[in-house]
Amino acid sequence: MPPMRPALIAAATLAVVAGPACGQVESRPPITSYKPAFAGQTRAPEQKLGVAFEASVVTPGLQYPWALAFLPDGRMLVTERRAGKLRIVGKDGKLTEAAVEGVPAVMSGGQGGLLDVALDPAFRTNRLVYLSYAEPNADNTNNTAVARGRLTDGPTPKLEGLTVIYRQRPSLNSPLHFGSRLVFARDGKLFVTQGERSILAGQKQAQDLASGLGKVVRINPDGSIPKDNPFVGKDGARPEIWSYGNRNIQAAALHPQTGELWEVEFGPQGGDEVNVIRKGRDYGWPTISYGVNYGPAKQPITGGETQRPGMEQPLYYWDPVIAPAGMIFYTGKLFPRWQGSMLIAGRQPQGLSGGFVTRLTWKGEKVVGEERIDVPGGPYNWRDIRQGPDGAVYLLKDGPAGAIVRLTPKG
Repeated sequence: MPPMRPALIAAATLAVVAGPACGQVESRPPITSYKPAFAGQTRAPEQKLGVAFEASVVTPGLQYPWALAFLPDGRMLVTERRAGKLRIVGKDGKLTEAAVEGVPAVMSGGQGGLLDVALDPAFRTNRLVYLSYAEPNADNTNNTAVARGRLTDGPTPKLEGLTVIYRQRPSLNSPLHFGSRLVFARDGKLFVTQGERSILAGQKQAQDLASGLGKVVRINPDGSIPKDNPFVGKDGARPEIWSYGNRNIQAAALHPQTGELWEVEFGPQGGDEVNVIRKGRDYGWPTISYGVNYGPAKQPITGGETQRPGMEQPLYYWDPVIAPAGMIFYTGKLFPRWQGSMLIAGRQPQGLSGGFVTRLTWKGEKVVGEERIDVPGGPYNWRDIRQGPDGAVYLLKDGPAGAIVRLTPKG
């Protein structure tokens, strides 16, 4: 990818701490008094790696950007949530004047709009682009949906032959919890992360296999159902379901070694969590949770349980929350000390200045170190994080004055 000439925000140098961390990275008091199920499940030791970086604005002028994907030639596709627009960013960081035509109509309100964007694994030959979005319905309900179309270039780029390949059912009248990350597995199947729409009527359905709410689904690229999905042929169950008991997943990626789907899931007030999403597993929501309902009363979720047989425990959780809005496993060469780390974009939790990236060090499936990487020039609400083909880390700044920010090594 050719070098850009971005506007430099600032340089940040992080102090080196030898050996394991000195204390916990989290200094805020917990929201709840729940006890973890095992040692190291929360509040891991602080681990500063001393990585010096520069943060540069690559592309200003975006309106509420939600997701980005790199094209093979180094350009980027970016979704603008509220406007329902798909934009192309040149290799020089400049926005093309014309938005991509042929995108679906969206329900723009609350957390709804045009959401994730992903390229087909065979994009170089088929030019297929996948979009997730909040779909409006004539009866004032809405739902998560996925459509795909063939990207054509030119003065007015376009998605041709747009086809809806998936719709979450049932639809509800709610502006919240659409989930919506799109992740292609190594076998070419497509994972779609979803929410349970936040309202009580939806929460109750996260444990119901007859409902698509609060589920991760797995489909073929054309929307058909893989025959080896866990609930295919089971009476009363939707065949697209891969996992259930999920709350609202806006951060997901494949593990670079195992190829499994990992996610960082929004909790309620407290209880953001990391999970490996495995075939047919129940992740507990809303029966178990390490968070409580919003509000000063801090009322427990359902029965106030954090563990139950047959329900998965999160590998790690945060209390208070970090508001996860995108994640990657870093595998690039620009930041060798970050290799193998999980980098999570945060969305300015209450009481913090915002703009940090959470970095987790893993030993197998256990967190052994956590770091808060503060990106200067904020405050920021990060909406997505991606590793570029150049090995740099790209972040999407949310809001009416949104931007793409790139992290590169200092010096």
